[in-house]
Amino acid sequence: MLIPARMSRSEEEHWVAEMLARLQRSETKRRSPARQSDEALLLRCASLSARYLGGKAHPASVRWVPPMRTRWASCTPSDRTIRISERLRDVPPWVLDYVLVHELTHLLVPGHGPRFWEWVHNYPRTERAVGYLEGLSAAAGWGIEAED
Repeated sequence: MLIPARMSRSEEEHWVAEMLARLQRSETKRRSPARQSDEALLLRCASLSARYLGGKAHPASVRWVPPMRTRWASCTPSDRTIRISERLRDVPPWVLDYVLVHELTHLLVPGHGPRFWEWVHNYPRTERAVGYLEGLSAAAGWGIEAED
């Protein structure tokens, strides 16, 4: 946030707090319903699979899990399960959608090779979401890096 240099420390603190509150209110309005429950995550995955993966990815389960140390989410293709870190409950819906598409794609293609990324890039906000996640991790000091 850019603020005029002439502002006092107390004015700066006031306006930073005010702008953060406004941002939080606007983000709250745009939050994905998928953040509410595991069932809602599974329903969102079905929609995303149909829209971006030709309806080919069918997870057996998708669930929220306690924060992971080094990942945003994980997928086990052998049992078709997906786990999403609770750190993502409050991200914008388009960021959560990217993570879900990423994990759903692992049900089609293991690893992170060119075929994997061809599928993932069907989601139009891939690059933007990766940048958001990298910034979030850096700002929070979590050390979670984007996979490539």
